[in-house]
Amino acid sequence: MNNLELASRLIDLVGGKDNVVKITNCMTRMRVTLKDTSKVQLDALKQTEGVLGVVEDGPTLQVVLGPGKAKKVTDEAVDAFSLPRVALEAGEWEENKEAVKALQKQSPLKTAVRNIAEIFIPLIPAIIAAGLFNGFGSLIQTMQGQGVLPAAGFWLVTRLLFQLIGGAFLAYFAVYTGINAAKQFGATEGLGGMIGGISIGANVVEISKIFNLFNADIPLRSILTTGKGGIIGVIVGVWILSKVEKFVRKNTPDVLDLIVTPFVTMLVMAILFVFIIMPATGLISDGLVNALGVIINSPIPFVNVLSGYILSALFLPMVLLGLHHGLIPIYAIQLEALGGVSLFPVLAMAGAGQVGAAIAIYLKAKRVGNVRMQKVITGALPAGFLGVGEPLIYGVTLPMFTPFITAGLGAGFGGAYVMLMKVMANAWGPSGLVALPLMQPQSVIHYFFGLVISYVAGFLITAVVIKDKAVAEV
Repeated sequence: MNNLELASRLIDLVGGKDNVVKITNCMTRMRVTLKDTSKVQLDALKQTEGVLGVVEDGPTLQVVLGPGKAKKVTDEAVDAFSLPRVALEAGEWEENKEAVKALQKQSPLKTAVRNIAEIFIPLIPAIIAAGLFNGFGSLIQTMQGQGVLPAAGFWLVTRLLFQLIGGAFLAYFAVYTGINAAKQFGATEGLGGMIGGISIGANVVEISKIFNLFNADIPLRSILTTGKGGIIGVIVGVWILSKVEKFVRKNTPDVLDLIVTPFVTMLVMAILFVFIIMPATGLISDGLVNALGVIINSPIPFVNVLSGYILSALFLPMVLLGLHHGLIPIYAIQLEALGGVSLFPVLAMAGAGQVGAAIAIYLKAKRVGNVRMQKVITGALPAGFLGVGEPLIYGVTLPMFTPFITAGLGAGFGGAYVMLMKVMANAWGPSGLVALPLMQPQSVIHYFFGLVISYVAGFLITAVVIKDKAVAEV
């Protein structure tokens, strides 16, 4: 079926358009927030052609469709059924009491992670594009320095253009984050962008010098400097902005609201943000960078190996619990502080371990005659190699459970190698083979070797642990 037919089928199976509170998509999933989850025909939904998996998350149903497909099908659903794609206003939420109660049952941690995901998911395409352009620009510059490419002419213009495109996003990442955070927290989007802009403003340094908060010898160790607090500071700042703006608006006469509310809000927020929020969140950001630095730059290989193994082995359970989006601010902090991301390549090994485990199960399924499992794995493996792990998680390893564990154990070996080789990426996004262009030039080959190690280790551990009888009975 085409995208429109699939969209129509999905909306029908989740209870019809009247049961949809809002709809959106991430890189691989269509996310539908529902009024009444009991109306969902879950079994039929899972068996629908084109659906790779279904994840229930409170009132939100996540339908795994794969990269590219998720956005196209969601767009068709929005257009065909006139569905709301933006967050609802408070009044509309009050009409949906069941959804509100379901949200209230979520733990504070999961609620915080959900909010972070909503802020960064729309930015992922730009993050990937900017990372690729910066990566290619860096490669051209390196080759020019080595004399492989001419330093002027076509290659000079190409490098400058690529770096211009990459910098158009990454140089103003804080601003984009501020705008999206404002959407999520109910503040004015332009004011949220201003908070992000303040965080990277040059005048922050001049203010810091006046109050003796600037370390001229080591600027990055200043109590207050440009970029202090990073993305964490911007998110915290915009959250507080939403509270201040609502308070000011509530106490301002309607006739003066348009002028007084934004002016007073930003005046208060600028003082709070520069003198309190940036220094405070700077301590958190610096602590995270230093902690990761101990792992990444440790002169003791055992520390690199052990940390890489543990991080990769535990990532699949984090994905299952929906906690992986909480790592995005750490990616952003690394990118700002180190010029690259080391955590993403390590965690990307988790999907590769699962691919190896699935291949082992396929061979056993073939041996014992489990045709259904063979078909499931055959359909899910290509997506797994390309970094889309949900079909294998929900169709193969998790239902059997033990392979879910052996996949993680196998992935740990690839993660250990990647951490030991200090692999760095220019951005983050889909994992698997499609992430190769995201790696920094010197890291591409080691990232690939890490994938291969995870494939092999996941295969071997699963082949040894899982018995033919377990595959025959699944």
